Amino acid sequence: MKKSTASSVIKTTAVLKSKLRPNLGGVAGEYFVAAELSRRGWISSITLRNTPGVDILVTNQNASRSATIQCKTNQSKRKVWQLRKKCEDFYSDNHFYVFVNLGSVNELPTYHIVPSEVVAKHVQYHHKRWLKTRKPVPEYAKEMRRYSDPCGVYLGKWEILERWLNFGDTGGMVTS
Repeated sequence: MKKSTASSVIKTTAVLKSKLRPNLGGVAGEYFVAAELSRRGWISSITLRNTPGVDILVTNQNASRSATIQCKTNQSKRKVWQLRKKCEDFYSDNHFYVFVNLGSVNELPTYHIVPSEVVAKHVQYHHKRWLKTRKPVPEYAKEMRRYSDPCGVYLGKWEILERWLNFGDTGGMVTS
């Protein structure tokens, strides 16, 4: 093996073990979610990057019901994801979040499937509680929010989306 080739392999391996740039992590999360939706028999399409609030459109096989999905991806083991303030008002029955934990390159991602109304209520409640502990309120707090699922209530809950796509309900999973 040539010296330059061996050096390239070592550098490539080092890159794979480190975190991706945030925008690449986000794109990877969207593609993993789209692949998982397709694997489950649904028709999914990733939207253009400038579509606000919607990363994936999904429909059942006979196109009788559809949903929109916002993906949020992190690269840690923590079940916490960054959002913007608009998530507090951007919700509907057919809009869902899929929160992705990419983990390391040798692991499969994990997914938390959450109705958007649950996310909106959770974020509003927890952000108000968090603000009470901050004096003065940091500038970034005006726009940034966090969603967390520390107990894994929505971990792998693809059936929430499946119930919507098949029957038009979320099986009662509308409270956090």
